[in-house]
Amino acid sequence: MIFDPPLVPATLVQRYKRFLFDAVLDDGTAITGSCPNTGSMRGLTTPGSRIWLSEHDGPLRKYRHRFELIEADGTVVGINTGLPNRLAEEAIRAGLVGDLGGYPLVERERKYGRNSRIDLLLSGPGRPSAYVEVKNVHFCRAPGLAEFPDTATARGAKHLEELGDVAEAGHRAVMLYVVQRGDCDRFRICSDLDPVYASAFTRARWRGVEAYAVKCAVSPLEIRPDALIAMDETAIAAL
Repeated sequence: MIFDPPLVPATLVQRYKRFLFDAVLDDGTAITGSCPNTGSMRGLTTPGSRIWLSEHDGPLRKYRHRFELIEADGTVVGINTGLPNRLAEEAIRAGLVGDLGGYPLVERERKYGRNSRIDLLLSGPGRPSAYVEVKNVHFCRAPGLAEFPDTATARGAKHLEELGDVAEAGHRAVMLYVVQRGDCDRFRICSDLDPVYASAFTRARWRGVEAYAVKCAVSPLEIRPDALIAMDETAIAAL
């Protein structure tokens, strides 16, 4: 996806209350904007960092600027958690996620499980439907290694259990991790920060859930799915 209109560069002052940030535009104007990521954003909130913002002039918007990208660890990282579903679709259509690109029909936010919605439901004649759950990833604490989650997520563990139910019912169940940074060539589940999620992931894999991780090429001009990266499951195999 191309950023249109182009993003606005700025310098981060602080991110706070999980959904707000202060920054200074290149012309010296101090602004407050919305942050479309209520997670911990571990490692991505350093004051003084170079950031890029989208602008929105709608009359119902309280804040004109929205936080989209940040420069960290020598690379540009996407932080908007509203984008991964769209990026997942692009990756699937591009043939980056196994054979999922061969499904002709895509439904979004379809109800399933216990009061949940699957991000993408793929279907077509002659093959089992594929339930695809998408997770946003931008945590990296070792060079080249993306990790999820960066904090405990009971909701994420629930999704893995429900995907396991789907797999045992005879459908395809797919966990797709979208890495909004291009400096990682490996992915693993972060078992030290959330052992419950790691255990749920291991159980889901035993039950037949597929798992993939796709990294994105990220710049102030665009974010696009770039390549499938290796899944490192050795750290959680013994859980």
